[in-house]
Amino acid sequence: MKLAESLKYFRLQHKKTQKDIATILGVATNTYTQYETGQRRPDIELLIKLADYYLISLDILVGRMKIEKAVS
Repeated sequence: MKLAESLKYFRLQHKKTQKDIATILGVATNTYTQYETGQRRPDIELLIKLADYYLISLDILVGRMKIEKAVS
């Protein structure tokens, strides 16, 4: 799963809007939308915030580990 897909997947799993996550990250909603569409990439600090918020590893968030493997 690509980063953009992963961001959307975990946001939807937590029943959050793009605005909710943008607020958590301290970025504009349109900036976060660009992360989900692949037009921009979040920096490492934002990725760490997201991984901590979702209680997952960075490897899962950025697609280095499949979600199924992390759950089993």
